[in-house]
Amino acid sequence: MKFIRFSDLCANGQAKGKRVFIRADLNVPQDDAGNITEDTRIRASVPAIQMALDAGAAVMVTSHLGRPTEGEFKPEDSLAPVAKRLGELLGREVRLVANWVDGVEVAPGELVLLENCRLNVGEKKNKPELAAKLGQLCDIFVHDAFGTAHRAEGTTYGIAETAPIATAGPLLAAEMDAISKALANPKRPLVAIVAGSKVSTKLTILQSLSNNVDGLIVGGGIANTFMLAAGLKIGKSLAEPDLVGEAKAVIEAMKARGAEVPIPEDVVCAKAFAADAQATVKAATEVADDDLILDIGPKTAAKLAEKLKAAGTIVWNGPVGVFEFAAFENGTKVIAQAIAESSAFSIAGGGDTLAAIAKYGIEKDVGYISTGGGAFLEVLEGKTLPAFEILAKRAG
Repeated sequence: MKFIRFSDLCANGQAKGKRVFIRADLNVPQDDAGNITEDTRIRASVPAIQMALDAGAAVMVTSHLGRPTEGEFKPEDSLAPVAKRLGELLGREVRLVANWVDGVEVAPGELVLLENCRLNVGEKKNKPELAAKLGQLCDIFVHDAFGTAHRAEGTTYGIAETAPIATAGPLLAAEMDAISKALANPKRPLVAIVAGSKVSTKLTILQSLSNNVDGLIVGGGIANTFMLAAGLKIGKSLAEPDLVGEAKAVIEAMKARGAEVPIPEDVVCAKAFAADAQATVKAATEVADDDLILDIGPKTAAKLAEKLKAAGTIVWNGPVGVFEFAAFENGTKVIAQAIAESSAFSIAGGGDTLAAIAKYGIEKDVGYISTGGGAFLEVLEGKTLPAFEILAKRAG
């Protein structure tokens, strides 16, 4: 993937004295009193901001927060709590600027936070007149919000078209590099883990990956649908019987390439979906009509772990069982530990996946942890993200 790296411009002195506009992802959760409850995204955005300040640029940063109505400011839509937290992390005052589309006063070495960009009329639909104004605000545009890379909006796409120079910030560049390494030019065997409650939400991903991966591990409700496709009974487990045909097609497509979708040979069942439900390990052929499958069994987990340890590249999206319940976490735990122990380059993404990585403390053992949920899924679907497309175009 060809694109201009903001870090290269800074290293070459090309950002000194320039107006730099950074699109960050500062969309953090808050409680009812407006206090930030989790600041990972703010902390992740600091390197790009610090890089621009150290390079002697006049720095403007913006982000969306929540889902405000364009043109209608409400106090709860304000980035004021973000400005405060950003100031604490950077050890400096961060001025918050509202109504900034027609011009911003900012001096080299100064940092301003521009109020919630989704309040600007035309942002969501990337209106040309807004894009033109955004491009005039800066000399260098820096896209550093992978979580928004799948959206063609004013501050993610329009400005990249109209700014004099459009670049990828360190966070976005790292995502682009990791995605390239995992999917464009992977070290084989390439094994993907796609798990979740529904096949329907990840069907296009499964279809896209079935043309490229050497092994496709399915988990959760998705695995149950694949078990049905393999002729197994799943009791009253979560599944989508109407998508059995699609699941069979994925299995056949993989088989035709000499690749496989391993179907669980043992499972962990319960009679109810509850943390204190009695867990029973059963062969996949012995699931009763009133059973709920809530995890893969130990034999299946061990076999999958061997495949992961022998992989060259691993893509992980989704836990393979109800890992929030201790009795049904073994499958996900074994998979997580196998990824941690594997010499493969691993890339992981998706909220539940990140929760599992944190629970088993393997952050340092995963090659790359993706910060964008929807954007990561669209990449797995084989789509070219708008942000990648426009940055490549501008680099050309």
